[in-house]
This record gives sequence, C-alpha cells and structure tokens, in this order.
Amino acid sequence: MIGIALAICGAALAVGLAGTGSAIGMGIAGQAASGVVSEEPEKFGKALLMEALPGTQGIYGFLGGFWVIMKLDLLSGATPIDAATGLQFLFACLPIAIAGLSSGIFQGKVSAAGIGIIAKKPDESGKGIILSAMVETYAVLGLLATILLINGIQLGG
Repeated sequence: MIGIALAICGAALAVGLAGTGSAIGMGIAGQAASGVVSEEPEKFGKALLMEALPGTQGIYGFLGGFWVIMKLDLLSGATPIDAATGLQFLFACLPIAIAGLSSGIFQGKVSAAGIGIIAKKPDESGKGIILSAMVETYAVLGLLATILLINGIQLGG
C-alpha cells in the first residue's frame, strides 16, 4: 500500500506543482495583458497568446501524472508495488514538478515583458513569443526526463 501511496504522491506533485507554476505565470502575464487591453482592446488576441504560453507547464505536469496513472493501472485497480518502487515513481515525477513550477512562473514574467512589446511595437510581438518560448524549453526537458524515468521503472517480476 505504501508503494502506491508514494507513486500517487509523485503524480500529485507533478500535476500540482506544474499547475501552480502555470497559474502563477498566467496570472502575472494576465495582469500585464489587462493593462494593455484596457487601453487598446484591439491588442487582445496578441496579449491572450502571450498570457496562454505559461499554461503549458500545467499540461506537462498533468501528462507526467497521467503517465504514472497509466503505468500503474490506477484507474482499474492498481498494480501492487513495494515502497522502493513507489519512491522511484515519486522521484521520477520531480523533474516536471520542479521544472514546471519554476519555468511556469518565469515564463509568466517573460510573457508579461512580451506584452510590453505588444503595447509599444505590436509588429514585433513574435520576438516576445520567442523569448517566452525559450523558458519553456526547460519544462519540456523536465517532462521528457519524467517520462524516461517512469518508463525505466520495472514493475514486479
């Protein structure tokens, strides 16, 4: 039982921390977008795109948690695992949990700065998107590490 609990804890951290990073990042970018759109409503579409970018970390965290759920067949009865295997799942979920939390927040800050570009030079908005996407690279790497680690865990013999 403790093994499954540890694995579920890992999945919950992946979803919860990456989702928190996205929520904070989107909040930061959304505040900047609201200021721009209140003055120039026609810039809503570009500002919305910039605000949405930090939301991907939450999706990546969900994918990491979902990978655990599927590998352990948690939706239809759970494969029994020992505590050591549960810890492996917990630790395997940490890359996306940590990378998702931190990159979501910092991508929100970069997106907010990109919204400043939209406010002053809307034709240059692509540069803001690229700058924001650079931060996301580390969330993608965190998700990749989590998936590779989960796939490497051997279940029962």
